[in-house]
Amino acid sequence: MLDDDAISDHPDAAPTDAGGVAVLPAVDPTAPEHFVNRELSWVDFDRRVLELAQDPHTRLLERAKFAAIFASNLDEFFMIRVAGLHAKVWAENRRRGPDGRTADQVLDELREKLEPLVQEHAATVDHDILPALREHGIRLARHDELDPEQQAVLKERFQNRIYPVLTPLAVGLGRPFPYISNLSLNLGVLVRDPDTRQTVFARIKLPTEVVDRLEEVVVEGTQTAEPGATREHVFVPLEEIVEAHLDQLFPGMEILDRGMFRVTRDADFEISDDADDVKRALEAELRNRRFGEIVRVEIDGSVSGALRTEIVEQLGVEERQVYDLPGLLDLTALWQVVKVPGHNELLEAPWRAVTHPRLREGDDQQADVFAAMRRGDVLVHHPYDSFHTSVERFLDQAAADRDVLAIKMTVYRTNADSTLLPALVRASEKGKQTVALVELKARFDEQANIKWAQVLEDTGVHVVYGHPALKTHAKVILVVRREGEKVRHYLHIGTGNYHAKTANLYTDFGLFTRDQVLGADVADLFNQLTGFAKPGAFRKALVAPNGLRDGLLEQIERTVEAHRAGQPTRIRLKMNSIVDRASIHALYRASQAGVPIDINVRGICCLRAGVPGLSETIRVRSVLGRFLEHSRIYAFERGDEKIALMGSADIMERNLDNRVELVVPVSDPAARDELLDALDRAFTDEDGSWELGADDRWHRVAPQDPENPRGLQRGLMELHASRAREADQE
Repeated sequence: MLDDDAISDHPDAAPTDAGGVAVLPAVDPTAPEHFVNRELSWVDFDRRVLELAQDPHTRLLERAKFAAIFASNLDEFFMIRVAGLHAKVWAENRRRGPDGRTADQVLDELREKLEPLVQEHAATVDHDILPALREHGIRLARHDELDPEQQAVLKERFQNRIYPVLTPLAVGLGRPFPYISNLSLNLGVLVRDPDTRQTVFARIKLPTEVVDRLEEVVVEGTQTAEPGATREHVFVPLEEIVEAHLDQLFPGMEILDRGMFRVTRDADFEISDDADDVKRALEAELRNRRFGEIVRVEIDGSVSGALRTEIVEQLGVEERQVYDLPGLLDLTALWQVVKVPGHNELLEAPWRAVTHPRLREGDDQQADVFAAMRRGDVLVHHPYDSFHTSVERFLDQAAADRDVLAIKMTVYRTNADSTLLPALVRASEKGKQTVALVELKARFDEQANIKWAQVLEDTGVHVVYGHPALKTHAKVILVVRREGEKVRHYLHIGTGNYHAKTANLYTDFGLFTRDQVLGADVADLFNQLTGFAKPGAFRKALVAPNGLRDGLLEQIERTVEAHRAGQPTRIRLKMNSIVDRASIHALYRASQAGVPIDINVRGICCLRAGVPGLSETIRVRSVLGRFLEHSRIYAFERGDEKIALMGSADIMERNLDNRVELVVPVSDPAARDELLDALDRAFTDEDGSWELGADDRWHRVAPQDPENPRGLQRGLMELHASRAREADQE
């Protein structure tokens, strides 16, 4: 080993400047090794979710919830991202990605990374969460663990509700292997005729569409560990009930083996740019979705080799697509357990959103939203601020206001019981011009959006579906109001969907503004989307796909120039994912120039942080918690200048090149300061934060005071509750 004094004489030592400080060689920010693979980074994100399920400081049913989220995340990941990789392999596409890997190489690395992770997930549920739940009177039981009375109850339930909807399908001459639908739960059975000794394979699809995945057997009078409780909740997996009664499905036959398996199929699709009817083309693609290629097979790890071989060979998949799992398949079933009544102590106390102080007036605590906007911009932060008394109130008031001439709105995801779309219907019935730009291609919400579009069209609302090649992901409502001799624009611009339920679960900002320049920009945007015109330049707004990336890159470059001129500078970004190569390269160059950069990213991060000579000034944090962090904020500081932008876009190629996105500056000082305060809190969170190291590993942030960790979400709940109390006292 070389001692310190010998380092400068070593032929591989770094050169030094006149002061003896090591000078690192220039690092090419565009080199493939400086770009983290997108799919592998996503796996790191789902691991962070799993760590929350494993956290003993998290309440027990919240841990079960995170275990269920991990499972549903993984399902979607395979249906979309892994499916895309397989499609490239099957098409013999050997092109290397920005990280230098081929699709085939990524699939191999994913398998290596996911195999231990899914095993860890299963072990966490089986050996940690479920035993702990049992101590609180919530039990997931096997059929043979039940007493005779309980088994009798399930036998009757099987006869009356389950057996009539089961269809065993044997495989043999003239009986091909049945089609296995996406995400269906299937029981594979090896059956032998005792007379002929012939063995056949049969498949039974579990009817989870019409029967609960977990059948609850309530046992009255059973004392549990919960003080004062006299009732235990017992859940029995549907497959356990079916397996216990296989003799009724295969009378006179010997059951040699049985085991569960589950198939995941490619669920992605594209609409042709030449489609002349987006709605009809999408409906055709939705019909084809369930016939996508198989990308994953999950098999009960306890089945025999013969049964496993039969399943794998009949499905025709590669071994790297097969996952042998212990315990229950499809752990999204834990959502049923999370919703069990009577165990509030195992969940976080419910949060009640408050009305923003600027939107409170009178006994109903609801103000004239238009009047509030005339006094200045209003920034709401969901779920801390109420969606109902802000966004829904805004649209309700617009629909009822005789001076409102037009309402235009984008719809990406919404919910059936929201008041937003009915408000559009009421506005249309009153003769106002109403336009809904409905994005039919919102993944996994396509069918719901088709139904909403039909309802709106039938009631006279102008419905526009957008361009086949672009998703309209912008979140904006434009209200045109007559005021005296003039017409004024009132806007709501958000970072999240117009979805009342997710507004209680996701953290998102919404800006209410009467800024007439932004109003003109949004009016032009709607005209471009609903009419026939080439995209033009916007005054204040940054709009994808034609100007958003350039606008963000310009802000980065201006910050670099200010830093070189000796001004104090800083870049802070908060988003769901950062993938776009051009943006990452620009951030690397800014770091090489010495600009301090803080990035808060919930999910995918293709940027490497803290690498000498490349990204030494870049710090990346990820915050996960009871609410899903969904807001997007882009902040740039140059001397006394503070620029804060918010909107619908993440820094991903799909957002910047293939979607209609809207990001706007927040100019009102109070609103801007609130955005920046949220950034401050995000970068000091200790409650559910991870920091990305130069080794590309995420490390959980340890709180300085374990008994009282600083929490982004906890702190914002306290802040908004305090504001509400102060408003009540005024």
